[in-house]
Amino acid sequence: MLPRHHDPIVAVATAPGRGAVGIVRASGKDLGVVIRALCGKRLMPRHATYLPFLDSDGATSIDQGIAIHFPAPHSYTGEEVLELQAHGGPVVLQLLLARCLEAGRGIGLRVAEPGEFTERAYLNDKLDLAQAEAVIDLIDASTEAAARSATRSLSGDFSREIHTLRDQLIHLRMLVEATLDFPEEEIDFLEKADARGQLTRITAQLDAVLDRARQGALLREGIKVVIAGQPNVGKSSLLNALAGAELAIVTPIAGTTRDKVSQTIQIQGVPVHVIDTAGIRGEHAATDEVERIGIARTWAEIEGADALLFLHDLTRMGEADYDAGEADIVARLPAALSSGDRLVHVLNKSDAAQVARAHGIALSAKTGAGLDELRRKLLELAGWHASPEGLFIARTRHVDALRRTREHLALADAQATSPDPALDILAEELRLAQAALGEITGEFSADDLLGEIFSRFCIGK
Repeated sequence: MLPRHHDPIVAVATAPGRGAVGIVRASGKDLGVVIRALCGKRLMPRHATYLPFLDSDGATSIDQGIAIHFPAPHSYTGEEVLELQAHGGPVVLQLLLARCLEAGRGIGLRVAEPGEFTERAYLNDKLDLAQAEAVIDLIDASTEAAARSATRSLSGDFSREIHTLRDQLIHLRMLVEATLDFPEEEIDFLEKADARGQLTRITAQLDAVLDRARQGALLREGIKVVIAGQPNVGKSSLLNALAGAELAIVTPIAGTTRDKVSQTIQIQGVPVHVIDTAGIRGEHAATDEVERIGIARTWAEIEGADALLFLHDLTRMGEADYDAGEADIVARLPAALSSGDRLVHVLNKSDAAQVARAHGIALSAKTGAGLDELRRKLLELAGWHASPEGLFIARTRHVDALRRTREHLALADAQATSPDPALDILAEELRLAQAALGEITGEFSADDLLGEIFSRFCIGK
C-alpha cells in the first residue's frame, strides 16, 4: 500500500444539496478519539445510537442524529468506520466534517480523495476490482437493466465466472509445467490428462463469458446514434418520436436546428444516446456563420457515431436539387460508415408519400409507423441479443482483457494440436492468458490503472 492508504479519512458520503438525511463517513485506525469528541461516549458496535453531535466546546450540539460504529474488519472498507447520519443540509454536513477533522487532527485524519473508501475496500480484500467498479456502475446506471446487472456484478457473479476460468487455467498450467520440469517421467499430458479437451472446454466457456461481457458493456455504455440528413427531412421530429417528448424545435423553416440536441433513450434496457444534428447543405447554401458552424459539428458527430441514421424525405425524392444534396452527403460519408453496416437509411414521411426505394426503413416520425422496426434495427447494430436477466455489468477494459485471453488460448491451442508441440511456448501462452484474466479482478493490476478507476468515483464513495 502507498503511505496515504494508512491515513484515516473522512468525507461527506451523500450527494451535494439538501435532503432529509446526510451522512459523514470516517474510516481508518484509532477513530475512538473522533467518536468521543462528537458523540461524548463509546458506541456499541454496529448499533444505531441516537444522540447529539457535540461541537468543540463539548456542551453545544451541531445537530442530533444517528451514529454507527463498525469495528474492523467488519465494515465496508475493512477498517474501523464511523458513520454520522444527520439532517441533510449542506451547512450542517460541512460543520460535522470540520468537527471530525478538528477532533482527528492528532491521528492525521484528512478528507478522502474520490473513490478512496471503495479503493480501501479493494485493498483490504472486501471487494475485488470488478466488484469495486460495479459500485460506481450501479450509481451511474441509466436503465433498470443496467442497474440490475451492476448489482449482479457487485454481488460477485462476474468475478466468480472469472475465478472459475482462472482455476481451470491454473490446473492446465500445472500439467504442462510438470511435463517441462520432469521430462524423464515422459508424461504425455496431451493424451493422458486430456489437455486438449480441457483447453477446448476452457475456450468455449471463455467465449460464453466474453459474449455476456459484451452485452454487459453495452448495458453500461450504450451506443451513440446520430440522426443526419438535409434540412427539413424530419430529423428533430424523429428524435422527438423516439424520445416520446418534444425535445427539439420542429418548424417548416429550413435550418431550424443549429446545434446538436442529445437525448438518451432506452430500447429493451439498452441506453441509446440519440443526437439530432443540424441539416447538411453546401457551404454556399448555408444562410449564415452559425449554420455553417452547426453543419461542421454535424460532420464531427458523424465521425464518432456508432450508428448513423441517414434520414431521407420521401416527399422530395426525385427533385433535382434534393437528389444532388443526397449524393453530396453520400460522397462525404466516412468510409467506415458508408461501407459497413453502421449506416441505416431511414425513409421518413411514409404517411405522405409512397416508398420509392427498396432499401432502408420506411417510417413516419409524425404518426409513429415504422418506429418499432427502427428500434429493432438499432439493437441489431449494437449487437444486442441477450436477455438482461443473468447478465453482469462489464466495461470496455473487461472485454479487452477477455479478448486478449482468447488470443492467448488460440495460440496455446495451436501448440497443443501441433504434431510437435513446443511445450514451453504452450506454458507461456497459458500464463499470459491467466494474467489477462487477472487484470479483470485486480490480481495483476498496475497502480496507474487503480488510480484511473477510482478517480472517477465521487468523494465519499
